[in-house]
Amino acid sequence: MTAPSQAPAGVLQTPFGAVRGVLFDIDDTLVDLEYSMTTALREVSEHLLPGLDQAGWERFGRIFTHETTHYYDRYLAGELTFNEQRLLRGRAALGHFGVELADGEESHQWLSAYMEKQPAYVKPFPDVLPLLDALDQAGVPYGAVSNNVHDYQRAKLDGAGLERITHLVGTDTLGVAKPHPAMYLEGVRLLGTGPAETLYVGDNRLLDAEGSTAAGLVGVWLNRVGEVVDDFEGGMVASLDQLLG
Repeated sequence: MTAPSQAPAGVLQTPFGAVRGVLFDIDDTLVDLEYSMTTALREVSEHLLPGLDQAGWERFGRIFTHETTHYYDRYLAGELTFNEQRLLRGRAALGHFGVELADGEESHQWLSAYMEKQPAYVKPFPDVLPLLDALDQAGVPYGAVSNNVHDYQRAKLDGAGLERITHLVGTDTLGVAKPHPAMYLEGVRLLGTGPAETLYVGDNRLLDAEGSTAAGLVGVWLNRVGEVVDDFEGGMVASLDQLLG
């Protein structure tokens, strides 16, 4: 995959127009966070749920990754620590199957095991490195804007082999979270581009596509799972490959 030959240096031609910079969400956009979480969850929870079938494990993973995100929202609001929301989500998922994770040592051991194992499963999606190669070849700067703290996401990117993404904005960078416009605009500032000439792509339709568009960027929804939303009229791709016009 290469950048279009007709594009001048520092410009990438996309289906959404010519852009001079690209910003990404991280989790489930650049790295397959859902896979890493569900794989680690099963590994640290099998002794608590012996005999659970594949459908059950898939349900367990969905509860943790999708149905308990209100705990993550409370973390973003400063009501919970990052590990507290992790533990509450784990307890909720286990509780759905009739298992109560006791306070104290049992909870500490479960959380510690999950924290140890989950990072090893974080890998970039197959379409990430080819796109970054194309951006490098085109001379187009890129970075990431995430609804998690800077240092945690920095370690995640580095562990996934994405050290080349040097520009990073976290929730502690400015003390706000997406969809606050300042998050996207700080990413634009780091790239040295203008909002209208900067593409922002992420898997969350509201926080990524619509939030960045409202801030003046070219927002694009990365809809990897093919979700159907009748009233969405913004930019959308099914994979990062489609960003190359």
